[in-house]
Amino acid sequence: MEGRALVELARFAVREASVASARVLINDRLDVALAANAAGVHLGEQSLPLEVVADWRRSAGRPDFMIGVSTHSLEAARAAERGGADYVFFGPVFATPSKAEYGAPQGIARLRQVCAAVTIPVLAIGGVTYENMFVCLEAGAAGVAAIRWFQNLETAAP
Repeated sequence: MEGRALVELARFAVREASVASARVLINDRLDVALAANAAGVHLGEQSLPLEVVADWRRSAGRPDFMIGVSTHSLEAARAAERGGADYVFFGPVFATPSKAEYGAPQGIARLRQVCAAVTIPVLAIGGVTYENMFVCLEAGAAGVAAIRWFQNLETAAP
């Protein structure tokens, strides 16, 4: 989306979320997160570096502004924690077309290892379904992120 339309959509989401006491984090775009007064930003591998955003958060006096980071290895999750991330996405845990570019599925054993190695919340991503989300939670994940599951809600749960 173009920047202006994205800010308008983000502002709408922030307004609506406030009714339910929910928080909106904007994917990849710190500028949009700030313009929309969102609760934070989620950084991918091609986003602004975590250190830049964490430095801004400190200098702006915004300790409540959340920063999340996508990670694909134990080392990346540890680095995100050291760099000031509030949480990480880790995956892909299972096979999924939308995360194929990030390599082979990491699996539950690796998810468990990452969850045990960091103190910040880890959210499992990649191929998560209703049927396999419980094994992610049992491995220590604080939650799950899903795309296809929510696109197919009529078949998402029993």
